[in-house]
Amino acid sequence: MNILVLGGAGYIASHICLDLIDAGHKVTVFDNLSKGDKKNVFQQSDFFYGDICNIKDLDEVMKKNKFDAIFHFAAFKAVGDSMIAPEIYANNNIIGSINVLNKMVEYKIKYIIFSSTAAVYGEPEYIPIDEQHRLKPENYYGFSKIVIENNIKWYSKLKNIRYAILRYFNAAGYDVKGRISTIEKEVTNLIPVAMEALFGRREYLPVYGDNYPTSDGTCIRDFIHPNDLASAHIKALDYIMTKNEDLLVNLSQNSGTSVFEVIKAIERLTAKKLNYKIVNRRLGDPTTVIASNKLAFEKLQWQPQYSNIDTIIDTTYKVYKNVYGEP
Repeated sequence: MNILVLGGAGYIASHICLDLIDAGHKVTVFDNLSKGDKKNVFQQSDFFYGDICNIKDLDEVMKKNKFDAIFHFAAFKAVGDSMIAPEIYANNNIIGSINVLNKMVEYKIKYIIFSSTAAVYGEPEYIPIDEQHRLKPENYYGFSKIVIENNIKWYSKLKNIRYAILRYFNAAGYDVKGRISTIEKEVTNLIPVAMEALFGRREYLPVYGDNYPTSDGTCIRDFIHPNDLASAHIKALDYIMTKNEDLLVNLSQNSGTSVFEVIKAIERLTAKKLNYKIVNRRLGDPTTVIASNKLAFEKLQWQPQYSNIDTIIDTTYKVYKNVYGEP
């Protein structure tokens, strides 16, 4: 198949591109490189420099290629930034995605795989979170993803577009075969921030509160490795094509790891001391976020293989060590 990957030079999307190429698909990466890195565009794929907010860019790439499917990763994702500058997220995430859907209709592209987020759920009402959990985001980023999801669902009803909406939890780790060697730009998530502290790129790792009602007082999160996300995306594309029906599932490990457990694992696996500092809680941080992946297993026969915390940390450490040298 001929596939257009929007935001394909980004951290997660680059892993998906590798699996698409391995599966024999022709891949075109479409990216404005504001968050992605050109080093993540592999020789086996084509590259188009463009922005989903620019209709002319979308026209140009779609006129030149007859795409069968679109993988959409071209959304901004920094929670804090979305609360400071919602207009930027409205323009890129919402308006940009509507541009994509309109062009899919115009160029008769039937299939879309959309990268969504656990942020659509907000504070969990029960654990594990399943796909029936109410949607109540606590930040504009999560809200923007719900708007995109809803637009995709309407286009499915009205324009016969088939979709897979995949809600990620805490993606962390790097390609287990070592094929990706670039680190993310402007990291905000726990494990890459911890690596920056370990490698002296920041003074310390902030731990936002140690008085939560958990066994060690720190928040618990459900981590998922990008190689596991990638395999789910391939299965999701096959599902919506062969079944000719839409799909919405969580992609998670179905278990949690606390912040202190992550720190201890980093110190154990690297034999290095990680400098961290207990700071005030962040507003809106839930105590525990663990998701059910039962539906993904039932629909896709998918289970994570690489999402244990040791593999996540080991693959991340190797990439940071390759970039920065010994910590």
